Amino acid sequence: MASITVLKFDSPQGAESMLDDIKRLHAQHLIVLHDAAIVTWEAGKKKPKTRQLHNLAGAGALNGAFWGMLFGLIFFIPFFGLAIGAAMGALTGSMADVGIDDNFIKSVREKVTEGTSALFLMTSNAVMDKVAEELKGAKFELIASNLTHEQEAKLKEAFAEEE
Repeated sequence: MASITVLKFDSPQGAESMLDDIKRLHAQHLIVLHDAAIVTWEAGKKKPKTRQLHNLAGAGALNGAFWGMLFGLIFFIPFFGLAIGAAMGALTGSMADVGIDDNFIKSVREKVTEGTSALFLMTSNAVMDKVAEELKGAKFELIASNLTHEQEAKLKEAFAEEE
């Protein structure tokens, strides 16, 4: 079963630094990293910068449309206000079908703010005790959403990269 996990850092550089650790854990077969994206929000900026880590794309990777929709719901829709509220209601409903509900979106929106960064991961098969040991001492806040097998299948069906 896959997890969509968000690791929030108190600096704009924190997510980038943690990605190196996650890649190392993946290489050691302590976690399967399917896909990832980074959000960096520099102090003094009105909105964050986002990027998908295309070099990780492979079997099971999500396409940019998924990350774009997710980041739009979390970070950019509040700037547009009620003008597109009805369309967003439908979109958040479809995201809930793949395991990303309003509470997850709200939590990330409230915690990832100016002067912070976040690492968004789609992972599975983590050897949790080993991963926890390897990341001991790292300073981040964990925001996670475990997906059911059905939600994972729907997510991949809707957004997986074409092979």
